Amino acid sequence: MPSADGSGSGGDFKDRISAESVGGLSADLAAAMPGFPKRAFVRQATAGLNDLELKARVVHVADALATALPADFGDAAAVIDRAIEQPTFDGWIIFPVDDWVARYGIEHPETALPLLGRLTSRWTAEYAIRPFIEAHQQRTFKQFDRWIESEDEHLRRLVSEGSRPRLPWASQLRGFIGDPTPTIALLGRLVDDSSLYVRKSVANHLNDIAKDHPDLAIATAARWRQEDPGSERRRWIASHGLRTLVKAGDPKALRLLGFDPDASVSLSALNVGPTEIRIGEAVAIEFTLTAPERTPVMVDYAVHHAGAKGTRSPKVFKLRRTVLEPEVETTFHREHRIRQVTTRKIHPGPHLIEVQVNGRVLAGASVQVTSD
Repeated sequence: MPSADGSGSGGDFKDRISAESVGGLSADLAAAMPGFPKRAFVRQATAGLNDLELKARVVHVADALATALPADFGDAAAVIDRAIEQPTFDGWIIFPVDDWVARYGIEHPETALPLLGRLTSRWTAEYAIRPFIEAHQQRTFKQFDRWIESEDEHLRRLVSEGSRPRLPWASQLRGFIGDPTPTIALLGRLVDDSSLYVRKSVANHLNDIAKDHPDLAIATAARWRQEDPGSERRRWIASHGLRTLVKAGDPKALRLLGFDPDASVSLSALNVGPTEIRIGEAVAIEFTLTAPERTPVMVDYAVHHAGAKGTRSPKVFKLRRTVLEPEVETTFHREHRIRQVTTRKIHPGPHLIEVQVNGRVLAGASVQVTSD
């Protein structure tokens, strides 16, 4: 399943929706509907396709589907339902099918929602379910009740992932950003799910909530752990679901996970070098920690990248979780490459690197980054 926006990514994701995959979809639909206008559909769906980015390709192919399928949504949905039986009906080309259901079936939730449930195991329907949450929340949550009890992990995950307030690639569910309690009730029924695929979604959903309601997210994670203190699954969900707060050094989140922000930890022998590098090169970070008593520590480092108009907010990177033994020196080492990525442009200038232990900055050093 996708994890980042493919728009403008040099064809990494957008080319998954291509003339070839459109042709495959056409063949599957023709097998499900005698008389399906294969040539007309392919001609319309591929016209100008190469000039479009990912999301525009999705809409473009979905609109071609709307032209080729029967005008009645129920009849058209039946064609899709039969096409799902084809073993080749899967992968990225299902993204436009999901989009067609979301836009052309929004007034027919009684047909569209079960169809999305069938589609989600072929390619996630987490984006397509969101308009139905907005337009038909009560009916969609009744469908969620049934899916939570399903033996299909894809359906159970759809409940958690599709209702995430800040799902990447998707429009935000502003109602749940304002009040996430309806989805917290859903997550409580999935927190012990047997599938890691589902539990990861629960944790990511909790992390979304933590961005707007940190105290509520911490209280929810604490309640889940108190209900079953020995559960490794719940411990992992709390850790992964509070990761944004932990990176920000939130003391309540850290304490819940067993890390004392006020613990007596000393840092020595910090070495960050070389002190001048070019964009794309790596810098080595090395230091030593000691504590007077046995101390669990979460060790991170933060990079304050130079920006076009001054230093930008820090980006925190995980280093190691460990336990410091009394008066024993423990050395940490990491190489970090300062390079351009899709979501971050590197500018020449001083980059501050700080070492963070249990959410508290203990030391830092600057590296000069040049363009040549």
